[in-house]
Amino acid sequence: MTIGVGGSCPEQQLQQLLPMTQGLRPIDAEEYLQRQAAVTAAMREEGIRALYINAGVNLRYFTGLKWSASERMVGALLMDSGDLIYIAPHFEWDTLKEFMLAPGPIAGWHEHESPYDLVTGLLNDHGISGGQVAVDPSVPLFLYDGLRLAGGALEWVNGGALFQSLRACKSESELAIMQCAKTMTLEVHKAAARILRPGITTTEVVEFIDQAHRKVGAPGGSSFCIVLFGLATSFPHGVKEPQVLKEGDWVLIDTGCILEGYHSDITRSYCFGEPSERQRLAWEAEKAAQLAAFEAAQPGRPCESADYAAREVLHSYGFGPDYRLPGLPHRTGHGCGMEIHEGPYLVRGEGQPLVSGMVFSNEPMLVLPGEFGVRLEDHFYITDNGPRWFTEPAHSVDDPFGYHSA
Repeated sequence: MTIGVGGSCPEQQLQQLLPMTQGLRPIDAEEYLQRQAAVTAAMREEGIRALYINAGVNLRYFTGLKWSASERMVGALLMDSGDLIYIAPHFEWDTLKEFMLAPGPIAGWHEHESPYDLVTGLLNDHGISGGQVAVDPSVPLFLYDGLRLAGGALEWVNGGALFQSLRACKSESELAIMQCAKTMTLEVHKAAARILRPGITTTEVVEFIDQAHRKVGAPGGSSFCIVLFGLATSFPHGVKEPQVLKEGDWVLIDTGCILEGYHSDITRSYCFGEPSERQRLAWEAEKAAQLAAFEAAQPGRPCESADYAAREVLHSYGFGPDYRLPGLPHRTGHGCGMEIHEGPYLVRGEGQPLVSGMVFSNEPMLVLPGEFGVRLEDHFYITDNGPRWFTEPAHSVDDPFGYHSA
């Protein structure tokens, strides 16, 4: 039997898990103001007069205000002067104030009024009647269209590059939160492996992982969870029907949580029993490809370097080339932070240089159609001296969690 797999039960593992968030510090008000100052400086360099930030991840990133997007406009206008004005329906003002971490003036509209005319009027009040206004790339089409039609001579442009340029490089505070979240999820992985037994269903494991995430300190439990057995592991994002575990099955578990708005996302693959020679070869190829991608992710090199490195290794093992199967059917990794998938990406054609503070998943999944799939996923961040793992990668196919490593 693979070391660390099986031999326990959910009740025992949940009892052993303890909260892991002691001493964790959320992002403070000063950092939100620093982010606003940084994007304002970038706006001035680009000649952008104002920025509309919509409810959702970007509004939380720049102000700390946690508010979900809906058909009613809720957001903020940030002027090139640095002035920030919240926008919300009048009836939401009191609730909005309760959630604010960076207080500021609120401009409101009643249900029969146009929020788009309100935005245009606010811009005019600040001397902005022409030029470029950047728009949060997450806004729905109806909202963008409303702004455009009401904006007169204003030129509404995609603000995606502005957002990514700031959000891609994490601060020390962000890295600390992400480190905690990822450490928590790795402990949940270890516990999930121990509860496996013949006859357990993927649904049972998913439920356990959610409970385990709550035990270690994730208030919302699992933010997502993919549990696959046997042939189903060859489908990167799973199949619609649950599976039942049997001796000799290949197992793939991909899960994560959200902590203070930041994501974890870790995958482990191993055998419930004794791996076959085919499984051993594939696991070693995946392990080598993940390491190659990590070592290629050096400061100043393009993001695509990691993807090329992983595919080269897989090809040397007889898989691929390129996206051919058996092989790697998707990008090697994605940026991660307040969104589980965010730019830039570790993929061919991504020429953006790697710089300190960037965070990436590293998961060059190996898919063998009709057989099984192997995905080893850990995250790393870029430092001035090179990449650094958040979590220790899988150790070996016989001891994936490194219990017997010296």
